[in-house]
Formats: sequence, C-alpha cells, structure tokens
Amino acid sequence: MPLTPAQLEGALAWRYATKVFDPSRPIDARTWGALENALVQSPSSYGLQPWKFLVIRDPDLRQQLRPESWNQSQITDASHLVVFLAQRRIGAPEADRLIETMARIRGLAPDQLATYREMIDVDLIRGPRSQQIERWVSNQVYIALGTFMAAAALLEVDTCAIEGFSPEAYDRILGLEDSPYRSCVVCAAGYRSASDAYANLAKVRYAASELIEVR
Repeated sequence: MPLTPAQLEGALAWRYATKVFDPSRPIDARTWGALENALVQSPSSYGLQPWKFLVIRDPDLRQQLRPESWNQSQITDASHLVVFLAQRRIGAPEADRLIETMARIRGLAPDQLATYREMIDVDLIRGPRSQQIERWVSNQVYIALGTFMAAAALLEVDTCAIEGFSPEAYDRILGLEDSPYRSCVVCAAGYRSASDAYANLAKVRYAASELIEVR
C-alpha cells in the first residue's frame, strides 16, 4: 500500500533536527536494516554511487569524535551515527567497476555498455567537471543523506545532519587519510529526548508561493 499524501506530509512535518537524543532508546535491528537499505538504494548520477557509509557503534570511537564535532551531544547519545564518506576521485577504475557491475546484474556484455561508459569518461573523467569532481561527489553524497533522513522520518526515527565537525580530524581518527574515501557529512539517528526543547518549536519555512514557481 502506498503512503497517502497526508501521511507523507505528516512525516515531513514531524521531523526536525534533533538536538537531544535519548541514549536509552536504541533503534531496533529491523528498523535499522530498513534504513541501511535506504542508503544502499539512494540514487546517484550515472548510478556511480561514489560513497561509503560508516556506521559508528563503538562508544570509545564516538567519544573521540565528539570533541571534533563542536562537542555536540548527538555524536555520543544517538542510537546510531553515520559518517557519509565521499570518494576522493572518479577515474577509470570507478567507471569500470560500475559498468562491470551493471553488466553482471542486467545480464549484458560490458561492450554493450560502451556508449554509457564513454559518457562517464567524457563528462567526469576527461570533461570540465573533472576539475570540480570533489564538489560533484559531495553533491551526490548529500542526495544519499536526504534519502536517509526522509526514510527515517517515515519510520518515525529522529535524525540530525551534522556539518559542524572537522573532516580532517575524522579522517585521522577513522583511519581514512590514505583511503579512497574522505569524511563528507555526518548524521545522527535515534529517538528524541523528552528534554529536547526544539521538538516543540514551530517550524520556520517560507510559504510555498515564495519557493515554488511554475512556468
């Protein structure tokens, strides 16, 4: 059964950037599995999926990350903490990996995808966007972040996207400095604490008439 428009609107109105999580309320395994699947199912340009998702469960590791995150309590108190990683480069190996995977899953010969492979090459590997690939990859990661947060709201799981952190420190603590990935953005997930005053604040959104223009 699809969601009704009212259910979708209700879920989006319910969510907010949770400031205080209840550390005694973990996300159950089935719900978390669905949220992990939302990450896997996230769309990306060309289907390249230039990301990786680190789920940080180790309390000691979270304690190390908290001072590098403006000492925000969500880092240690949320049920789950996800560090969204971005690929540092898009080159032939990344394009070939996609083509090989696509061919295998769809029962094709890689040669049948040669034109698609060339599009990636011309656009991202040799084209003008290759000079801004870090920004392009970050944009893709934020699509996954939005998918994750929307899915969480539909399951009544609270989230808080966190940009207030030191990517360099995270990379050092998580052993990413020499890896193909870098820390891009963080998201805490769990359940709001009754003490979080932000939960009852009215949302501040501009009117649809100011934001949406039809031509």
